[in-house]
Amino acid sequence: MLLQFPNGDFFATGAIRYDYRPVSAVETTNRLILPVEIEGVLTEAVVDTGAPYVICAPGIARLAGFNRAYSLERMRMLIRGMQLEGSLTRLSIKLLAREGDDLTVDATVFVPDVEDYWGNFPSFIGLTGFLERIRSAVDPLTDILYFGSLP
Repeated sequence: MLLQFPNGDFFATGAIRYDYRPVSAVETTNRLILPVEIEGVLTEAVVDTGAPYVICAPGIARLAGFNRAYSLERMRMLIRGMQLEGSLTRLSIKLLAREGDDLTVDATVFVPDVEDYWGNFPSFIGLTGFLERIRSAVDPLTDILYFGSLP
């Protein structure tokens, strides 16, 4: 059963199971990690409400057909203690529902230029450009993230 408002309207139209674990072998902090599709490329993304944008791993962006020539803006961001140059662009990101309907968001995304520095670290789903465009609720008892579009 998906979440509903008192009037019967649905708060959430989809639900996705997340992993709650560190993102790498050298980290100890657990994070919410979701399976997502970025421009049709299946990958994992960390939910990070402190991230200013979706931050797409450069390798995933390359597989998704990202071309820096079509970026909205060039900028520098401090990510994980590194000053990284990159491109701000729009990419389609889909939350893959385990129950209910998938949700696709035309998201604002930062793509770092240098793949070597990024390594196999995952993408991040940030507040600006993605989480601010959806409704969401986390159930830590079942490791389910409920989501729905905003009116």
